[in-house]
Amino acid sequence: MVRILLVLLASFAVAACQPPKSRQQKIEPKLEESGAEIITKKRINELANVPALDGPSIPIAVYKFNDMTGQRKPAQSFASLSSAVTQGAEVFLIKALQDAGNGNWFKVVERVGLENLVKERQIIRSQRELYEKEEAKPLTPLIVAGVMIEGGIVGYDSNIGTGGVGARVLGIGASQEYRKDEVTVVLRLVSVNTGEVLLSTGASKTILSTSAGANLFKFVDLGTKSVEFEAGATVNEPTTYAVRVATETAVADMIREGAKKKLWKFKTKGK
Repeated sequence: MVRILLVLLASFAVAACQPPKSRQQKIEPKLEESGAEIITKKRINELANVPALDGPSIPIAVYKFNDMTGQRKPAQSFASLSSAVTQGAEVFLIKALQDAGNGNWFKVVERVGLENLVKERQIIRSQRELYEKEEAKPLTPLIVAGVMIEGGIVGYDSNIGTGGVGARVLGIGASQEYRKDEVTVVLRLVSVNTGEVLLSTGASKTILSTSAGANLFKFVDLGTKSVEFEAGATVNEPTTYAVRVATETAVADMIREGAKKKLWKFKTKGK
């Protein structure tokens, strides 16, 4: 009897610990006309699908892309000092701008490490003046950006949705639970010449966490002995991945909104 119960429990555990089909697929942004919305589906690279720019690449400056949420990483029994989201989201923004339209949309200039860049240029200039004297060649001027991006991670909402399902028959049970969090980013495109905010866009990304388990509790040998067994697994979608996808979605949406406002034009086929 005990052997049969253990076999049944093992089959329950294997089935319960399998992640749901939606979790096995990556989560990909989908753009709607009213704005950027992200749904669960097989991931498609939206940035690569952006139409080509009609004209030369646009010089654009990226400064800090800050965490404005102030949220700390969730903890069950103690206060965590770790932030809930990455503090270096500008690397995702820079990469998204470089990847837009297979790299032909923006020419990103370094501004995050501007202080280090200026120091290095000063070192080069002083060394040339010291050793080359009058023959020292000046450094090439820095590229000046016509537009810049401001914004950051403005929201991190935890436990926006929870749920689960479970069943127990003759002391054999299985259960599955899920929890949804959400991260939101916002971008502003600003004219360096006038300071005007040309457009503002944003995107939200759901962060899915799932857990599954199975258990057995049974009395055997006429109720004189008990058998108890538990198994489970938890899968948490990385918050950093969610920030990256939301940032890529916001950049793709910004490009489309800019075309609607005639800040730039898409290249027509055959041109």
